[in-house]
Formats: sequence, C-alpha cells, structure tokens
Amino acid sequence: MPQSASTPPVCRDCDGFATATITTGLRTANGTRETLPVHCPACRGLGRSVPAGLVRAGK
Repeated sequence: MPQSASTPPVCRDCDGFATATITTGLRTANGTRETLPVHCPACRGLGRSVPAGLVRAGK
C-alpha cells in the first residue's frame, strides 16, 4: 500500500523563501559587496509554518 508523503505547510508570509540576502551598499576591502542575510519574521527562517503550540512567546 503506498504511503502518502507528508509535507510541512509552507509559510504564508514568505512562500517558503525564508531567507533573503540584501546588499548594504558598502564594499569590502577586496571590492565585493557587503551583504546581510535577513530571515522571515513569521517563520524565523524555517520556510514553513510552525504549529502554534510549538512557538514560544518572545523567541
């Protein structure tokens, strides 16, 4: 009997793209752009929604 694969629900705020890299506009000493990773505040960079029972307040 085939088993159904359970996929975790995708975060509705970031659609699964939980981390973005933003350039700061500055350059490093070797000439490359300085970047900063930013995580989705709703899923905290996981890309999937977390059940409310597992979320700690203030974390």
